[in-house]
Amino acid sequence: MATPEIQHLALNATFKGIRRDDQNVPVYQFLGIKYASIPARFKLAEPMRNFDRVVDASKYGPVCPQPSLDVRHLLRIPEDFAIAPEVEDEFECLNLDITSPPKSNTEGPLPVLIWIHGGSQIVTFCSAASKICDPTKIVADSIKTRKPLIFVSINYRLNIFSFGDGKERNLALKDQRLGIEWVRQNIAGFGGDPENITLSGESAGAVYTHAHLITGPPVKRAVMASGTLFLSSPLPVEKGEGLIKALEAKVRELGQTSLRDSAVTVLIQALKECNVNTMWIQEEPELTGWETRPEQVEEVMIGDVEYESVIWRNGIELLDGETIAATFDNAKQWGTKLRKMYQIVGDRPTAAKLGALDLVNDARYTLPVEVVADKLRTASNRVFRYVIDQPNPWLPSSRAHHAVDLLFLFDGVDLSFNPAASAVGKEMRQRWICFVNGDGPWSANLRFAYGPLGECKAIDESQFAGRRRVGHCNALKEAGNDTFIPIVISLTAGRISLLN
Repeated sequence: MATPEIQHLALNATFKGIRRDDQNVPVYQFLGIKYASIPARFKLAEPMRNFDRVVDASKYGPVCPQPSLDVRHLLRIPEDFAIAPEVEDEFECLNLDITSPPKSNTEGPLPVLIWIHGGSQIVTFCSAASKICDPTKIVADSIKTRKPLIFVSINYRLNIFSFGDGKERNLALKDQRLGIEWVRQNIAGFGGDPENITLSGESAGAVYTHAHLITGPPVKRAVMASGTLFLSSPLPVEKGEGLIKALEAKVRELGQTSLRDSAVTVLIQALKECNVNTMWIQEEPELTGWETRPEQVEEVMIGDVEYESVIWRNGIELLDGETIAATFDNAKQWGTKLRKMYQIVGDRPTAAKLGALDLVNDARYTLPVEVVADKLRTASNRVFRYVIDQPNPWLPSSRAHHAVDLLFLFDGVDLSFNPAASAVGKEMRQRWICFVNGDGPWSANLRFAYGPLGECKAIDESQFAGRRRVGHCNALKEAGNDTFIPIVISLTAGRISLLN
């Protein structure tokens, strides 16, 4: 079997990749391609301009150093599914993977799907190397349906390596921008169309995707899966300074002089001991007034899963009913109404916890889908909304929870044991492939529902109201962000976990 090769004239380099097969459909992968270099910790990355004449692109590149996380917990993947440890390297983590059809199987430049992974801006949640988010099946299905596409996955800096120590901020966002620009400049050499890019991401990856739509440059299409800037809004620099001071104190306690000079292992230990389980985008001028600034995109696919708020479950379950009820007291006009609407009663602790999770779900995920979609439609953008209600394939009692869509979309963990889940995954890939190729995945006047019971279909607004708390979301919208966001923050601050 010949080694896949791309002779890239513009880069004056030959990239040697690997071949994968999905049901006898060959797919080429070029892995670990370095798109930028990091001159020093917390410094802006510099675009990669020079490559060796022959580039070994047969192995995944390193990821950013990060706290260890077993992604099988949240996804309910069986414990005997092996996930090999990934190489971590602070200065070699800016790399990307390209998965494409063999060039001989295609005509003309192909549309490009760029993927930004999630992980609370702390970890790499479900990489291709873990097999869970390996895009081989997506590209193979695109070939089989004669709508071929190229899939590009971008690695970037995470946690404190992205957050910085106050001198440079939002390095992950700036790394990703370099990666996107590298794709624009060089994907034609791999058979892709630099003018036909779909930017996508899930959870934190969707937050970043939304940020890129605000800050530009424009892309053709975008997919925001389970996340928008309303999920993790840019926060004042002063809040970041507080976190930096706490981590500086911790690394000194651990025998180091500063964040900038600390050993990598000590930085990771400091994150753990300070219980830093999520981070955020810091306010910078390019994101000022993001709520009203236009998204620079032509078409958007956006949606949520039924039980997004599962990632706060363990934290909120530690609260008692009276504490949960008390978070509504300061919202004088709306507090009592919202508390009663979500069935939160101080002496009913179980109901109060469930109601709190429902509120968080609606405020952070369901309502933002509507707000962003309305804004885009007002600007004459085409919007395709969806819901995912297919439960976890191994543990249906976990419901259609946050990140379960990764299992369906990629099918990196074989779902053939569960025909309903497998059917949802196949349908989801087909709809994504249509969207990336510029074909409407369904009528923009309807929504698309994945599941339950393996059934996939377009639904109208009355059917949607049977799947989501539409009345609750309308009440939240009327009350306004200034009313419900402080309540949500009180319930969730420091309580997120990807091990729920």
